[in-house]
Amino acid sequence: MLIVLTFFSSCKSTSGIVTSKTETKKSGHYKVSKSTKSHLIEQLINSASDNLGVNYRSGGTTKKGFDCSGLMYATFKQFDITLPRSSSEMAKVGKKINPDKIQKGDLIFFKTNGRSVINHVGMVIEVLSDEIKFIHSSTSKGVVISSTKQGYYAKSFVQANRIL
Repeated sequence: MLIVLTFFSSCKSTSGIVTSKTETKKSGHYKVSKSTKSHLIEQLINSASDNLGVNYRSGGTTKKGFDCSGLMYATFKQFDITLPRSSSEMAKVGKKINPDKIQKGDLIFFKTNGRSVINHVGMVIEVLSDEIKFIHSSTSKGVVISSTKQGYYAKSFVQANRIL
C-alpha cells in the first residue's frame, strides 16, 4: 500500500499543465495553422453537404427544412461560429473578397429576383478557373450544389465574404 501512495504522489505534476484551448490561447501558444483552417473548411463543407436533398423551408434551420441563411447559420453553428440569421446581415460580417480571390469556405451572396438587397447566400465548395460551385438551399430544389456558370446566379452574384 505504501508503494502505491508513493507512486501517485511522485506522479503529481509540479509544472503548470495547460488543460484547455482557452488557457493555451491566453499563453500565446495556440495558433491556427493554415492546415487547421483548411481542415475546418473541409468540415464545414462536409457538414453542409450532409444536408443535400433536404427540402427548402422558410425560416428553417434543421433537417426538417432550411432556407439559405438557415443552412449557413446551422452549419457554422456546429463549429461554434455564430453568424447572423439573415443573408443580408451575413453579408456584413467577415472580410469582403475580390471575385478573383474567392476560396472554398467563403460565403457567396446574391440579389435574386430583381431585389435591391442581398437576399441569398451559399458556401463556396469549389473554385475552378471559370466557375465557382457553391452549396445553398434554393426555394425550388432545397439544398443543392449550384454554379456561377448558371445564368441565374451569374447575373445575380454580388459579393463573397471570408468568415474564417
